[in-house]
Amino acid sequence: MIRDQETLNVLLDTITRFVRERLVPNEALVAEKDRIPDELVAEMKELGLFGLSIPEEHGGMGLTMEEEVLATFEIGHASPCFRSLFATNNGIGGQGIVIDGTAAQKAHYLPRLVTGEIIGSFALTEPDSGSDAASLRTTAVREGDSYVLNGTKRYITNAPEAGIFTVMARTDPSRKGADGISAFIVERGTPGLSLGAPDEKMGHKGSHTCDVIFEDCRVPAANLIGEREGIGFKTAMKVLDKGRINIAAISVGVAERMLEDALRYACERKQFGKPIAEFQLVQAMLADSKAELYAARCMVIDAARKRDEGRDVGTEASCAKMFASEMCGRVADRAVQIFGGAGYLSEYGIERFYRDVRLFRLFEGTTQIQQLVIARNMIRAHNG
Repeated sequence: MIRDQETLNVLLDTITRFVRERLVPNEALVAEKDRIPDELVAEMKELGLFGLSIPEEHGGMGLTMEEEVLATFEIGHASPCFRSLFATNNGIGGQGIVIDGTAAQKAHYLPRLVTGEIIGSFALTEPDSGSDAASLRTTAVREGDSYVLNGTKRYITNAPEAGIFTVMARTDPSRKGADGISAFIVERGTPGLSLGAPDEKMGHKGSHTCDVIFEDCRVPAANLIGEREGIGFKTAMKVLDKGRINIAAISVGVAERMLEDALRYACERKQFGKPIAEFQLVQAMLADSKAELYAARCMVIDAARKRDEGRDVGTEASCAKMFASEMCGRVADRAVQIFGGAGYLSEYGIERFYRDVRLFRLFEGTTQIQQLVIARNMIRAHNG
């Protein structure tokens, strides 16, 4: 739902200009140094990118889901590592507090997430608990006015930079599966919390992940999200529904960038005396990419609008995430093919995108998990 088209247009124009003038020229540097320059981070904060979807009463822009995906389309025209830094504040790292946090938790943490004073991180996945998230083993035992956490989380985005972690832990060991899981806000520097070495990844240089380790980590009971035990997994799933729409949106944005680059190259590169864009087999790759992009963009906007209407979008979010992320991978492959040998060289940048977008089909639920979610929801609806 778009609240004010004119205001939204100003925001989108500002983001587009920032992406074109500041982010794109720094892509190669970030990839080389595996670090986003401090001055760019400061500019992101100044633009309000860390608080796009955090409610206005806490200092954020309070974008609707539809407005947020339109902004994400534009942000996706630069290397996805830039978005990764502030996206957790707007998404999985902050939305647990937005959706289910107490008034005190919201007042204390959300304004600091908005300004980028702190980076939020979402700690669900474990060494033996990935797609089967409900089998997590991290425990939280109540002791007086605190909970004592023990366990290890893995592949945690922005963990090296995070100021707070939304941590899923089992508070009721007698209840297997999702019902015994609760969510906690754990601050950086809490005794018993430590970080592993940053992961060496295939792509997404400039965006960092690592293990988050809890060893008798004592967390105030007031940091139990919602101050209610047993609702943590439900909180996580609500957060992931929104996150999956956002991953679908960034998949669309990056695919648009790759297709633009491939089209430009095809129109400039000549073989047999004419641009390769005039060859029908190259045209087929361009056309297939454009059609799939159009379909994915429509799916993302439709899912976003339904979420803004307050509808359950579990199926739509999974459909959009699955289709858009798979589409993005196909566009990346075609783009490298259109570039030919140049596509395999780092100087053209397309090989970097080829590696970066492979992650979209894995995190926040693999393609196979999305298939299971969609099918199970269909069966449940059929059986009433």
